[in-house]
Order: sequence, then structure tokens, then C-alpha cells
Amino acid sequence: MKNKSSAIIITGGPGMGKTSVLEQLSVMGYHSVEETGRSIIQKELKTDGNRLPWLDKEGFAMAMFKQSLKDFQNVSEKSGLTFFDRGIPDVIGYLKLCNISIPETMWQAAKEKRYYPKVFITPPWKSIYVNDAERKQTFEEAVATYHIMKETYSFLGYELVELPKTTVLKRAKFILNYLLIY
Repeated sequence: MKNKSSAIIITGGPGMGKTSVLEQLSVMGYHSVEETGRSIIQKELKTDGNRLPWLDKEGFAMAMFKQSLKDFQNVSEKSGLTFFDRGIPDVIGYLKLCNISIPETMWQAAKEKRYYPKVFITPPWKSIYVNDAERKQTFEEAVATYHIMKETYSFLGYELVELPKTTVLKRAKFILNYLLIY
């Protein structure tokens, strides 16, 4: 089992502030890895591709899985802390949410490619939730995603730490304080 103790995940439902917190951590000098789902959607929209969650859920999930594996493998312990906007287990959660069977290779990767044992999760927060061209889920679907991610990460043995509903800066400092860095 490969454990990258410097690879830290921030997960949760879409539109709950994950990306904003990661951007803040980047401003503070920490490495971050962008959400694979959003980058795949952007690429597919630009190229008229069909690996989009509203056209081909399974193809979209496989693209996210492949990119998540690459992102995990590219992180070096020498890089220091690296914060991930979602991780390999999020792809499993997505497939569960879509009622699509999860390939054994995906379960195996999630068991072998281990991130920091504590995962930060953004709780549902209606007042900050917004839709955009790449985020088409309703708030209710975002809440369901939160619950599936919580269940998936717990099942895989991660301890979840819920971020407080506060400013982006305070959320970033909460994470760093929790990790005893700030």
C-alpha cells in the first residue's frame, strides 16, 4: 500500500467552496491539484467531446479516474504538502451516485493509492451554492454527493474532518491549524 502523507484531499458536494479553499491555499504557498472533473468538462466542451456527466457518465468517470491516478503519481514527497480538489475515491463516489457498477481496478487503486488519512470535507451550504456552465447539479444533488463522498471515504478507512461554514481564508487556516502547520 502506497501512502502519500503529503497528499491531502478536500472533498464534498459541488459548489460548497472546495476550489476557493484550494485557491487560497495556493496563494499561501502550498501546492494544489485542480479538480479533474471540472478540467475534463472544460476540455470536452472546447473540443465538442462527449465525455461529459450529462452525456456519458461512465466515460466521464473513466477520464476522471485516469487523470486522478496521474495526479496522485505525479506528487512527490519532496514537493511538501499538496492539496487535492477531490481524489480517486471521489470517482467511486460519483459512480455510486450514478448507480453505475464500480470496476475492480478502481477499488484496487483506491485501496493501494492512499492519501493523507484525514480528508477535509465541505458540508452542504446553500447560501454559497451556484450553478454554472460546468456545474449543472441542483443543490439537492450536491447534498446527495456530499453524503456519498462521506460514505465512500469512510468505507475506505479515511477519517473525515468537516470544514466550518466561514470565510475562505478561515477555512484554509482551519486546515493548516488542523495539520499543525499554521
